[in-house]
Order: sequence, then C-alpha cells, then structure tokens
Amino acid sequence: MAEARIGQELPAPTMPEIAFAGRSNVGKSTLLNRLCQRRSLARTSRTPGCTRGVVLFHAALRDGTNFVIADLPGYGFADRSKAERDAWAGLIERYLRQRASLAGVVILVDSRRGIEPEEEQLISYLEHIHRPFMVAITKVDKLTRVERDRAIAAVRNRTRTPVIGVSGESGEGREEILRRIRGLVKFDPVPSQGDTDPGTSDRTPQSR
Repeated sequence: MAEARIGQELPAPTMPEIAFAGRSNVGKSTLLNRLCQRRSLARTSRTPGCTRGVVLFHAALRDGTNFVIADLPGYGFADRSKAERDAWAGLIERYLRQRASLAGVVILVDSRRGIEPEEEQLISYLEHIHRPFMVAITKVDKLTRVERDRAIAAVRNRTRTPVIGVSGESGEGREEILRRIRGLVKFDPVPSQGDTDPGTSDRTPQSR
C-alpha cells in the first residue's frame, strides 16, 4: 500500500491503475473491500472524509490480471475547511490529469441520492481529458427492485452511459465491475519496468 497526501508525490507506476471516486460516505471503502475480498483493505468509517489522500493498493486477480486500485478522497463533505476541500480537489484533479498509468475511473453514486452536480462535473472533466470511466450506483441492497431499477435508469439518463448497480454489503455487481476493469487494464500500456512498484506491500488482495 502507498499513500500520497497534499504536497506529497506518489511512487512511480509499474502497472495500470483504476481510480475509485465518489462522494464521502458513498460506500467506497466497503465496496473496495468486497471487490478484493478483504475485510480491512480500505478503511471504513462513519465519519465522512476518512480517506485523506490518494491511496494505492496492488490488486492481483486469479486470472493473472494485475492492476493498482487508486482510492481517491471523498468529495462533498461539509465538516472540512474550504481550504482543505480546495486542496483535496487540486490533488484529485492533478492525479486524474497527469497520472500516465491511469487506465480508467469508477465513479460511485449513492443510489438513494442519485446523480448530483459533483458527479456531473467529474464526468464532464473526465470526458474533457479523455479518461475512460464507468458509473456504479452503490447501496442497491437497501432499495426494492422497483426502486433499484428506477435509480439505475435515472442515473443512466443523466450520464448517458451504462450504469452498474453495486453493493459492498451483498457483493451485487462485483463481477460486472471486475469484468469491465479487466477490459480497461488489458489494453493499457505497460509502464517502464524501471519504475517503483506503487502497490508492493504485504496487503496484496487476491480476487477472483
């Protein structure tokens, strides 16, 4: 695991990276733990803004696919100062714009809140800088089937892109996200072999 906070540099990349972005308390950490089949890979907290920098995890799937998960700080939190929120926004923007190894972004949307201006702005920015992305709505296990279908359709209509319903608690949508991640990292250029591995640690998740 590696982490870079404001004013710090990330390690040089050696493999494709997939970033996960979403509002604070969107269920990102719970979903990452489910994706990697680890209970405490990413810290979960009831307090918004738990992730304070870009955190990198090396993920090794059972089919031999290797990539790095980039856990980005949550946005939309109200209990941080404006200066801190602005600094985090700058950190995220620089990572999304400059990280050569970034193969794609998973944008997480709370199924009970729907798409909001922050998500729309992020999508527009990713389109502007030509970064591939996918949209997943979280916590669908807390909705009825009708509510879930309605929420997915609403986000799909607003974003004009396919939407995956996911749950970190039940595991719904896990295989679909991993399938799409495999497609993104498969065609991503391999970084220089001389770079430092950002995900080397004793916390290497083994996923299906």
